[in-house]
Amino acid sequence: MAGKGSDTTITEVKGLTKCFGRLTALDSLHFRVCRGNILGLLGPNGAGKTTAIHCMLGLITPTSGSIHIMGLDITRHRRRILSRVNFSSAYTALPSNLTVSENLLVFARLYGLKAARERIETLLELFEIEETRDRLTGSLSSGQLTRLNMCKAFLNDPEILFLDEPTASLDPDIAAKVRERLHELQQQRGLTMIYTSHNMQEVEQLC
Repeated sequence: MAGKGSDTTITEVKGLTKCFGRLTALDSLHFRVCRGNILGLLGPNGAGKTTAIHCMLGLITPTSGSIHIMGLDITRHRRRILSRVNFSSAYTALPSNLTVSENLLVFARLYGLKAARERIETLLELFEIEETRDRLTGSLSSGQLTRLNMCKAFLNDPEILFLDEPTASLDPDIAAKVRERLHELQQQRGLTMIYTSHNMQEVEQLC
């Protein structure tokens, strides 16, 4: 774990267990993250990292255990929590028949953002894909798609950012550049991140 964080707990997971039939994907996971820190969840494919993220986002219901984010129980206050966090993954599929700007505008409206177009333009420039704004999302390279997902993840200026293998499909040089940008933003904004990866070097670099 790394970052210029405080001692204030922003995410706490206790005894998180998730079973799918006879398969136990998570078995009594415990951790605590303080505000402004980065937590890395390291493990091979199939270790349960994505399941843990999905539980923390309220996408699936744990078999047992508790999850509190910003002091709120995810099972009772999911909508309130989701307005203050965001998520990015290498495996997130955005509508391919919409342009880059259209995709971001849809999500901006879901968050009720004011001055959405200005925010979108700022993020496109920040992640260096402003030249793709009018291109169909289905025509983007894997690197451009990853950076588009990063733009989406920062739309609502989240307090916590969940990143599930965000650079898994990228060439090493592009992946390193994305991690550098994430680290810069985390330092500038005091952002809390929960980052999953199967790559130990990647986790060591960021966390």
